[in-house]
Amino acid sequence: MVERPPNLSPQELKQYAGELKLDGQSFAQCLDSGKHRQAIARDVEEGARLGATGTPTFFINGRILVGAKPLTAFQKLIDTELTKKPQSK
Repeated sequence: MVERPPNLSPQELKQYAGELKLDGQSFAQCLDSGKHRQAIARDVEEGARLGATGTPTFFINGRILVGAKPLTAFQKLIDTELTKKPQSK
């Protein structure tokens, strides 16, 4: 797989879709329509509001873990959360 810069033009995305053997016509139609633009913008806003500053971002019991982390990072965070005493409401 070839690495791509993070900001690809629509034409470059269409070319990449072809290289991946996607249905080029369907892909181009979807991309050009912009029908998912609002949903994506909402997701980006929500991520920013929650503190997601990069990808991937994970939330475990309300705790944030940003970036490609090793399994041990997840295990440590999960173990920490499991040992906490439940808060009474």
